[in-house]
Parts: sequence; structure tokens; C-alpha cells
Amino acid sequence: MHEYSIVAALVDRVALVVGEHPGAVAQKLHVQIGELAGVEIELLQTAFETFRERTSCERAELVIERIPAAWRCPRCDRAIRAGDILRCPDCKQPARLVAGDDITLARVEMEVRDV
Repeated sequence: MHEYSIVAALVDRVALVVGEHPGAVAQKLHVQIGELAGVEIELLQTAFETFRERTSCERAELVIERIPAAWRCPRCDRAIRAGDILRCPDCKQPARLVAGDDITLARVEMEVRDV
């Protein structure tokens, strides 16, 4: 289950972000996961609930946005629809995956103490 290693990396990254703001507490984590990233969302959420204890993410809510896969022609930049043959109908070039295989920490919402 690589979901646990993904959560470990996520918690480490959030700790760095929160550490830049003394006294800050992570409240909400916005993560984008591509449909072709090979991540089981339910396992990721379970791993997060298990792993976040005694970390900077202890009180944070995990918000996951699924990103659909998208292909384009590398020559003419035409979008190739999901379910179509992955080749440009105009110039016959093989399509290139341009979205949907990444895992991104998009935003960390924090509560920061007044100084």
C-alpha cells in the first residue's frame, strides 16, 4: 500500500509549511489526485486518519479533489476526448497525457496565532 508513503510525504511537507509560521496549526489540506495516479482514495483517507496523530496534521481535515485524465496532441494541441483512440484524428500523432497522473498538495489552510 503506497498510500501510507504518500501520507508520510504529505505530513512531512505540511510540517515544513506550518513550521514557517510559528504557532500555526494546519486546519485543512487540499490535495489533488489524478485519476491515473494509482491511488485508492479510501485507503489514502484511512492512512491519513491513522498517520496524522501527533503530527502537524493532527487537527487537519483532508479535502481530496479528483483530477480527470486529459490527453492532447503534441503537434497541433488538439484535445483528445476520454474514451477515444489516443491518436490525433487530424495529424495522426499519438496523444500525450497532460493531466490526471499527479498527486499535488494544492493548499494548506492554517490558523495562525496573533503575535
